[in-house]
Amino acid sequence: MAPARHEPAEDVVMTRIGQAVMLHQGGDREEARNRFARLWEQIGEDGDPYHRCTLAHYMADTQDDPADELMWDLLALAAADAVTGDGAVRHPARVAVRAFYPSLHLNLAADYVKLGQREAARAQLAQARAASGVLGEDPYSDGVRAAIGRIALRLDGDAAPPHA
Repeated sequence: MAPARHEPAEDVVMTRIGQAVMLHQGGDREEARNRFARLWEQIGEDGDPYHRCTLAHYMADTQDDPADELMWDLLALAAADAVTGDGAVRHPARVAVRAFYPSLHLNLAADYVKLGQREAARAQLAQARAASGVLGEDPYSDGVRAAIGRIALRLDGDAAPPHA
């Protein structure tokens, strides 16, 4: 079988993920979640880790329960590690996935804040900051850096539990 390609015009899975993301951004959260779930079943636990990382990263955003959101964000991080980790097979998306890490850790920090796990949130925030060196000078990167700052302010300045 030929290796998966990750150019948008040739990667059907990434196209389908993108379509579900557009549904979510357009306000149809439930349909986006349903499409992500079907794609997850098709990709499977042994599927391309780049696809699993991307899909889980976006699937987390469609969850209503913070614990479910955390589970999907942890799956995204594990898949990213499968692409970039020491034991990872050389993957064509390795560089692209490294750029996900600030956002992956930021999302985990936000999940832990929602769940009232402030120390876990601080640890993930520290990892997001450490990984942010890969970010460029563009609107996406600026947004990630701003979100890191907002979570930091919330953790440093909000003495009340997040559900209070």
